[in-house]
Amino acid sequence: MSYVGRLKLQNEQPIESSSDEIAEFPAAIRALAAQHRPSRMPFFRNLAALDHAAAADPSFLGRIHLIYQAAMHATRAAVYFLPHLDPALRRRKLRIFLDDDGLPGGETHHYQLTRAFRNIGAKLLLDDEEFGDLEELCEHLEDETAQFVCLAKGLYSRSLGPWCAIEVMSDDWMRGFADALSVHFRQLINEPYFAECFSEGVEERHAEESLAVTEMVLKARPELASATLKDAKIIAEALDGVWTHLDRIVCSAGRTVERA
Repeated sequence: MSYVGRLKLQNEQPIESSSDEIAEFPAAIRALAAQHRPSRMPFFRNLAALDHAAAADPSFLGRIHLIYQAAMHATRAAVYFLPHLDPALRRRKLRIFLDDDGLPGGETHHYQLTRAFRNIGAKLLLDDEEFGDLEELCEHLEDETAQFVCLAKGLYSRSLGPWCAIEVMSDDWMRGFADALSVHFRQLINEPYFAECFSEGVEERHAEESLAVTEMVLKARPELASATLKDAKIIAEALDGVWTHLDRIVCSAGRTVERA
C-alpha cells in the first residue's frame, strides 16, 4: 500500500493511490495536513466568539501571545537543523530563512508578531530575546506546548517530514488566527505579520518549496521515506496539542466573564 493509501481522513475512508510512494509523498503530506487542519480546532471559533471584554484583556492576550509565539519560535529555530540537504538544496532553504528572519530593515516574523500583539494591548509575558534556548523556554510553558517545542528541534533535525507538515498547515492556521482576532481587533489584519504573508503568498510558497525539496531528497534516498512521513505525523499530532491548550485559555477567560 502506498503512503497515501495508509493515511485516512477524518471520515476514516482510505485514500486511493498508486504504488509509487515517493511520487505520492506530497499528496500524503497534504492528506495529513487535511486530517490535522488547524482551523478545525475549537480554539479558532471560540476565540472569535469570546466576549470582547475578555478578548481585549491585556493579560489574556499576553498568554495567547506566549503560547503561539513559543510554538512559532520552535519551528523557526528548528529549520536551521534540517538534514539531508546538499549545497544546492541548502540555497533553496535559505530563501525560506530570509522570508522569516531576513526581512528588510532587520525585520523578522518574530518581531512582527510581537508588535501586532503590542498594538492590540497585550501585556507580554516574555521579551523577544527571551525566546531563545528551547529548553529554557519550556520552563514558561504548560505540557502540550512544551512537548511541541521540545519535539520540534529533534524531529526537524532527523527528517524533513515535520518541516513539510508544518509548512503545509501554516497558511490555514494563520488565516484562522487572523480571522478570529479580527473579530475583536479589526485593524489586526493590516499588521505586517499577517498582511505581508497573505498578500505575497508566503506560506503557500513555503509549503510548495518544502514538498519539492523533500521529494528530491527522497528520490535520492528512498530508505528515508517511512521515517519522514512518521515524523510528519508526530509533529502534526503535537501541534494539535498547542491549539488544545490555547482553547483552554480561551474557555477559562469565557468562564471568568460568565461569573462576573
